[in-house]
Amino acid sequence: MRISRIRTGPLTRWGGLVAATGACPTRTLIAFCYLSAETTGVTWLPADFVHPTRVPVCEGYHLRPITAADTDLDYPAVMGSQPRLWSIFGPAWGWPRASMTYQQDKDDLARHEAEITAHQSFNYALFDDAETALFGCVYIDPPEKQGADAEICWWVVDGQTGTSVQAALDTLVPQWITAAWPFTQPRYLGRDLSWAGWLALPNT
Repeated sequence: MRISRIRTGPLTRWGGLVAATGACPTRTLIAFCYLSAETTGVTWLPADFVHPTRVPVCEGYHLRPITAADTDLDYPAVMGSQPRLWSIFGPAWGWPRASMTYQQDKDDLARHEAEITAHQSFNYALFDDAETALFGCVYIDPPEKQGADAEICWWVVDGQTGTSVQAALDTLVPQWITAAWPFTQPRYLGRDLSWAGWLALPNT
């Protein structure tokens, strides 16, 4: 399956269905409409692909798929870094809004968890090995813009910017994508292409 985002109103996505809402102050402001490979001519992941479940990043830190049960750690991580994260992701995703509530974040994580299970998109959270705190996330999504077969981006909390942990994550992600994922043209948003440049590309 491939995901195509719709930007024409306050919509949310869930399980491949698009539904209108009055307002949605989370990343789900951007709606997705699931299109079959037969319709688009583009495949997302092989049917037998098994996604990684734990990825070492550096001493004491790892990535794993996020779940709704991680809200207690995700919410303070996101909202504690909200102004900087909004400056990065706000224009493209409308996320994370300053008004986002705990329940809205939990709903968003439940959506991510369902999409991971269905292999529709992936959100990996960065944890310390004891999983006492969440320090960032890595998103692996089907392409919304032409010229790539996956779109990948990531962030760390304010307290980890400029640290060895951020440097380790920055180094790891492209190597991990090359080694463990079946993409041939991954695009690293905000890295090999600016967000403004990405927004200017034609949609898939």
